[in-house]
Amino acid sequence: MSVDPDLVAAWVKGWALARGTPAPVAEADGWRVDVGWPDQQARYVFAGLSERLAGLAAEIDRPFVLLKACAAPEAVAAVLPPGWSVRPPGFFMSCDGPQTGAGVAPDGYALEQAQEGPVAVVRLRAPDGTEAAIGRMVVADGRAIYDRIVTQQAHRRRGCGRAVMAALRAEADARGAAQGVLVATAEGRWLYEALGWRLHTPYSTAEVVAA
Repeated sequence: MSVDPDLVAAWVKGWALARGTPAPVAEADGWRVDVGWPDQQARYVFAGLSERLAGLAAEIDRPFVLLKACAAPEAVAAVLPPGWSVRPPGFFMSCDGPQTGAGVAPDGYALEQAQEGPVAVVRLRAPDGTEAAIGRMVVADGRAIYDRIVTQQAHRRRGCGRAVMAALRAEADARGAAQGVLVATAEGRWLYEALGWRLHTPYSTAEVVAA
């Protein structure tokens, strides 16, 4: 199973904007982002299993160059040569309408909103002033791309994540971006599904095993 390539293209563009990396460039039926970080030099992203993904795996012989695909980890592993490993998957998700459920900050918590370049940032402060949760959103190809939605362990199960997502969704609506896209962790997936997000496929990452 693969995801609509236009949806994945928007997500890759948004991810690059949100992380401040160079814009993605076409790579066969996928995209390459020259990330340039010490622990991630580049990433290749595909909307499903691709012959080019398998070809890249045969060519790449160094760590920190990641192959990513909207596919189950076992399916990705099946096309990789020896020397590669596949991380536990994320989950490629979208939301085409309003989110469900309340999104009010818990009593004593305060929302802060800021703009960092093209990125909308929402922080939720705990009563003691520390950061309880944070999330980011950027618009790419008319879609709202959500990135790095994190609730600190001590503040989970209080509605903090819902409050951050509600504020980000309001900002997306103000920018005319009705459809939301994100890649969730296994933990975050349940929050997004409760908010009405739809799961498309697992999102798997492969990397060369360091010697």
